[in-house]
Amino acid sequence: MSDNLGNLELIHVFYWLKELLLSTGLGEPYVTIVSYVVLGAVTFGVLALLALFLVWWERKIAAHIQQRFGPMRTGWHGWYQTIMDAVKLLQKEDVRVDKRDKFVFFWAPVVCFVAAFLAYVVMPFGNQLIVADLSIGILYVLAVTTFTVISLLMAGWGSNNKYALLGGMRSAAQVVSYEVPMVAAILTVIVYVGSLSMVDIVEAQSGLFINWFIFKLPFGPIAFIVYIIAATAEANRVPFDIPEAEQELVAGFNIEYSGMKFAMFFLAEFVNMFTVSAIAVTLFFGGWNGVFLPSWVWFLGKTFLVVLLLMMFRWTYPRLRVDQLMEFAWKFLVPLAFANLILGSIMKYLGWYW
Repeated sequence: MSDNLGNLELIHVFYWLKELLLSTGLGEPYVTIVSYVVLGAVTFGVLALLALFLVWWERKIAAHIQQRFGPMRTGWHGWYQTIMDAVKLLQKEDVRVDKRDKFVFFWAPVVCFVAAFLAYVVMPFGNQLIVADLSIGILYVLAVTTFTVISLLMAGWGSNNKYALLGGMRSAAQVVSYEVPMVAAILTVIVYVGSLSMVDIVEAQSGLFINWFIFKLPFGPIAFIVYIIAATAEANRVPFDIPEAEQELVAGFNIEYSGMKFAMFFLAEFVNMFTVSAIAVTLFFGGWNGVFLPSWVWFLGKTFLVVLLLMMFRWTYPRLRVDQLMEFAWKFLVPLAFANLILGSIMKYLGWYW
């Protein structure tokens, strides 16, 4: 597709930065290290602002669904309410439990926060707008996002609180259960493309929108439905927010956290929601492919639409019970995902696809 307004070519920015540093007399490998640190800091800043925006956006969506206004007093429609909340959390006292596991308690939010951002190393925000096009890109994303559940278990154990531990164990059981159908849905696309590279997956959908995998009948729509349900559970979003069930566990795994540590868990949740939405766009909605506008505008626009869908889930459906959640995964979603994977593989082998 054409990109009339031009692309932000991150790889060119990287090489320009390296040349600039080399001209100062700084030698290798320090130049490469500094360049990646700068790009990482920029990516971190953009994602942090994005998370703050998503918090504000969900507040406004929830308010309108409930026929109220939401934040209104801090700027136009309360646009900097979330920024003020973040500043408030930074200033709050870091309350720590006396009998906690100090090492585990401290590192749990750090691991959660870092794991939420690692996936963006291979996320294709646009044509050539990617930090590193790894040949195992989607496998890398699945690997690093798994650290999130480890951090939740660490938070539950390190807090020395029965409600926190129960929330962490619920999270582990939930992620293990829904990881299976989600991977099967992703494999359906990988089998069709023949590559694990995120860029190759997007380029396989270039051309008209009918080339998007969501329109590859019949396995495309089924794979997307399986993925979006499993991804909602992976992100601990309603109706699958069992690890944080307030009515049952008070606040779940983060009950003993306050101040900035709590903010790290909170922001990581919204970054993870954007991550699963961006993966959905890459796999099923053509990634950055589009007409007239820059590629990154198409990618972000599609991703925000998927994020909106997840937000609508939260304020539409009630929370499932634990037994319902597990039965739905193993008795319905897993068989459906593997049946669809087999169907897609057979159709790819025989060439029976549209």
